[in-house]
Amino acid sequence: MFTREEALERVEGARSPADLFGPFDAARKKEVQGLMRALVLVLHPDRVGADDARAYAASVKVTQFHRRWLHSDQVVMRTARSTYPITGRHAVGSVANVYRTDGPHVVKVVRAPALNPLLRAEWDALRRLGRLTDEHPWLRPYYPRLIDESGDVGRGERAFTVLEALLDGFVTLADVRRAFPSGLDGRDYAWMHRRLLRAVAGAHRIGLVHGAIVAENVLVHPERHGIVLAGWTFGVTAGERLLATDKTISYPPEVRDGRPVTAATDVHMAHTLMLDLLAASEHRQRTFARWCTQDDPGRRPDSVDLLAEYDEMLEELYGERTFRPFALPRTGA
Repeated sequence: MFTREEALERVEGARSPADLFGPFDAARKKEVQGLMRALVLVLHPDRVGADDARAYAASVKVTQFHRRWLHSDQVVMRTARSTYPITGRHAVGSVANVYRTDGPHVVKVVRAPALNPLLRAEWDALRRLGRLTDEHPWLRPYYPRLIDESGDVGRGERAFTVLEALLDGFVTLADVRRAFPSGLDGRDYAWMHRRLLRAVAGAHRIGLVHGAIVAENVLVHPERHGIVLAGWTFGVTAGERLLATDKTISYPPEVRDGRPVTAATDVHMAHTLMLDLLAASEHRQRTFARWCTQDDPGRRPDSVDLLAEYDEMLEELYGERTFRPFALPRTGA
């Protein structure tokens, strides 16, 4: 429930229906209707008093914007450099939703203006990663590519990011986990984890901590054996505290205690993910993962050394590396 002041700030700062409700998406009609009703309820004369002219004007604006939002043919996101017509919602996240465009890009829009600082943190992280991959091109496939951004937005408006689209053939590790409820064969997870370790180690080389290595933030291309570490809205420089946390994430002790994060934080999260995805019978790899998830950050291995150590274990388990095709099981008829 909003307070009067929160509702007024949100409504008065909106210059368009998209500012208030986000880009039009038919699948969000019920969600947007609920938001509209919540705002109107808070601004109703029975709550704020019949003489509250600001609340009355804001309530009228909410209903007008809601009507216009419902009849939007297309929402266009504009930056100083270009325009990006929205064609539909692609994914829902804890911080932002991702929308498809009519071009080779996606637009990531925060779910509420209060979350704008997290998107600005992601811009910084992706710029730093862009400079890293300019210097080390072999790392480029492991990170999203920043195309454009909203820049500073007005009070009550939502920031957004324009990213290179990673849609065709990509799924998330969360999709993989749902497809293999009994857990993955260690040989299949091995190539995914090797690539994830490269992405993590690359970021750590420039002092960047991801801070949210969970299944939803790891994109997988099964056919091409591709891995992209996405979701950099929680990214910070090593030695800083996370800007925010997500109640759905199982964090290592230093995050739960409100302490600064380091490369060891990402090591813990990547191997918590490993434990979650591997089949219970994969004893050797699970032992390796538990070694990386010790409570004391100082006892966890360094991310830069991990890949070599992981490769040694894989060679002992499976011998020389060979390409192993991977696909999600088909569902339906």
